[in-house]
Amino acid sequence: MATMGAIERRGVAPRLILLLVVGALVAACAGGATSQILSTVGGPVGEEPYRGAPTAAPAPGFEDGDGSGTLPDDGSGGYVPSTPRDDLQIVYTGSLQLVVDDLQPALARAKAAVLAVGGYIGASEESNDGDRSVATITYRIPATRWEDAIADLRGLASKVVAEQTQATEVGGQIVDLEARLRNLRASEASLQEIAKSAGKISDLLEVEAQLTQIRGQIEQLDGQLARLQDQVAYGTLVTTFGLQIVAVQEQAQGWDPAKDVDGATATLIGAGQTLVSAAIWIGIVWLPVILVLVVLVLVGRWLYRRLVPRAPRRPNGPIPGWGGEA
Repeated sequence: MATMGAIERRGVAPRLILLLVVGALVAACAGGATSQILSTVGGPVGEEPYRGAPTAAPAPGFEDGDGSGTLPDDGSGGYVPSTPRDDLQIVYTGSLQLVVDDLQPALARAKAAVLAVGGYIGASEESNDGDRSVATITYRIPATRWEDAIADLRGLASKVVAEQTQATEVGGQIVDLEARLRNLRASEASLQEIAKSAGKISDLLEVEAQLTQIRGQIEQLDGQLARLQDQVAYGTLVTTFGLQIVAVQEQAQGWDPAKDVDGATATLIGAGQTLVSAAIWIGIVWLPVILVLVVLVLVGRWLYRRLVPRAPRRPNGPIPGWGGEA
């Protein structure tokens, strides 16, 4: 029986070793497959990617016309940039301050330049006081020729004192107004159909009252939409032509009281910080040093008085033999 037990134990050991070897081989195979899958992301260029790996979807906005997800090629290896949008509804406003040598000829040339681009004069104001002549003209300029008109006006001046341009996109406002108008007109049509079939005078009067209210809202929104579309079609440029008065305005623009206040405040704060820093240094560094020096002087004086004998005092009376009594 002992021999049989020994034989069985000798048979179990090889089986255990065989199982361990098989398990190691399986783990190695699994690790190799995993590393093969993961290596496709950073593998060498030219290797075929793992066929079972998922591919990333193209980012929104980068699909081409056929939905393949590739950017358009210009034929030379580069990519064609996206074209600018031409459906923007932009309102242009701006101002110019110009110094001119002669006011009236400059105004005439400015008017001709604005008319040449398709614009017109919306308002004008002129004052003459000798050499202090100034004119403020409001030009309405087509949005498509806005930059051209500004360049022409700048060319008339001997000096451009100030220039400001602002562009505001109002496409959302226009879409909102158009949607509200469609809804109101649909309500108006429905009320008109109800009015045709109204059997009572009271019902007819009530429908007419609602129709009047809706038509008033439609007229109001129509006016807002028309004004907004006109502002989109024609920008507004307020231009000031002047001789000496514009120079005065330039000088006034060069002075900024707020900037002077900030500078003075900063100088005051700097001086206060310097004083506080000096007080801190004196209190922390120099005051203890001075106190130690004073203590040393007092101790030295005391030791000097204790160790050095004093000289005998001379008598206050006359010395014998020197004119005094013997």
